[in-house]
Amino acid sequence: MARSPIDDLQAFLAVARERSFTRAAARLGVTPSALSHTMKGLEARLGVRLLSRTTRSVSPTEAGERLLRAVAPHFDEIEAEIAALSDFRDRPAGTIRVSCGDSVVASIFRPMLRGFLRQYPDITVELAINNGFVDIVEQRMDAGVRLGEALSRDMIAVRIGPDWRFSVVATPDYFARRPLPQSPQDLTNHQCINLRLSTAGALYAWEFKKDGRELNVRVEGQLIFNSILPVFDAALDGHGLANVPEFISRPYIERGELVEVLADWSPTWQGFHLYYPNRRQPSPAFTAFVEALRYRL
Repeated sequence: MARSPIDDLQAFLAVARERSFTRAAARLGVTPSALSHTMKGLEARLGVRLLSRTTRSVSPTEAGERLLRAVAPHFDEIEAEIAALSDFRDRPAGTIRVSCGDSVVASIFRPMLRGFLRQYPDITVELAINNGFVDIVEQRMDAGVRLGEALSRDMIAVRIGPDWRFSVVATPDYFARRPLPQSPQDLTNHQCINLRLSTAGALYAWEFKKDGRELNVRVEGQLIFNSILPVFDAALDGHGLANVPEFISRPYIERGELVEVLADWSPTWQGFHLYYPNRRQPSPAFTAFVEALRYRL
């Protein structure tokens, strides 16, 4: 049976978006060699190269970029309309894909999902852990999570958590060997656990504010992670000071397992928000998901 041009275009979109025959083939449920053969056949019929191939990567050519911009929105609209047919079901159904950081999973999604998944057994939630900024449209995510001040204007934002601040902590054993820092500058004399920012690639400079005075301190230590939860675990293991969200550290501070310092220097941050494109037509499943996450005082 001859292949449909629609099938070939969907195959092209998968490769162009994934920038990989292997990942696109996995998404489509075919072999990479079969997908490569399909792309060569499509290029031969159109008479233009759509993909630039190297041993390590695949990317659209100028013609491929033009085709991608032209046809991708139509396929996305078709998928959205098909998803919207769940309006006619007795209960919401479908898959919701969200990009978020690991601390958000632990503090917000984990307690929310317990009741949500029981209430909506036909909804599947996929949480992609990304600690840097992600283009959710390009990655074909339904939504993402960011702090309020980092949101784009072309996105709909729903607050899903309260304002919070960072907390500089270490174990009592650590402070038994070293004096407590009295100011952010004292951190240069301590072992600190660093966080490498996924997007910028640089180490995070610890931010402080007091009486209108702002300080950014670049700390040093023997451990560096690119995710906040391992930073926190390292502090619990006594490797030094960590600068982590207070909603993670507070229970351990109250139990005496960690000691907080420089609390009067810790600025408050806007709470986490779920964001998604304003042109999106939300499905019943997505609407239910948003309402379950929505922060209420």
